[in-house]
Amino acid sequence: MLERLFESAMWKTRLFILLAVVFGLIGAIVLFIVASVDIYEVLMYTFNVYANGLHPKDFHEVIVSKIIGAVDLYLIAIVMLIFAFGIYELFISKIEAAENKETGNNILAISSLDQLKDKIAKVIIMVLVVGFFQRVLHMKYTSALEMLYFAVSIMVLAIGLYFLGKVGQKEYKK
Repeated sequence: MLERLFESAMWKTRLFILLAVVFGLIGAIVLFIVASVDIYEVLMYTFNVYANGLHPKDFHEVIVSKIIGAVDLYLIAIVMLIFAFGIYELFISKIEAAENKETGNNILAISSLDQLKDKIAKVIIMVLVVGFFQRVLHMKYTSALEMLYFAVSIMVLAIGLYFLGKVGQKEYKK
């Protein structure tokens, strides 16, 4: 009897995961809002530049950089969503709406910790690629060697993304 009581109490401690789920969802919502506000600010800045006949020297660089920053925030918000949905499904209960073919498409359905880890890792890699691209926009190249390093780094990223896609195709076929 004591063993059953202890095991029941121990099993119920998994409900503390709800804290991570709720705050993960809140974090995702906050990131979506902040990224959307950033995009809105770019829109207003662009409208102001064209409406007043201004055209700053770094206009395109500023706009692209801010939009890439917003995309980065959106991707991090997606990581938070995948995390929240994944740990909920693993530790609490399956989400029926996500498994319903008519309302959901199983994109957030998680059946194992490895699957959760893989989905999060892929999105984090995309966050890193976007962050790399954002930093590259602000670099000033002073020599041919720096341009070569830039080209090699893009090639390495492309090869990595290619193989990441191949791994994803193998998992999808299973």
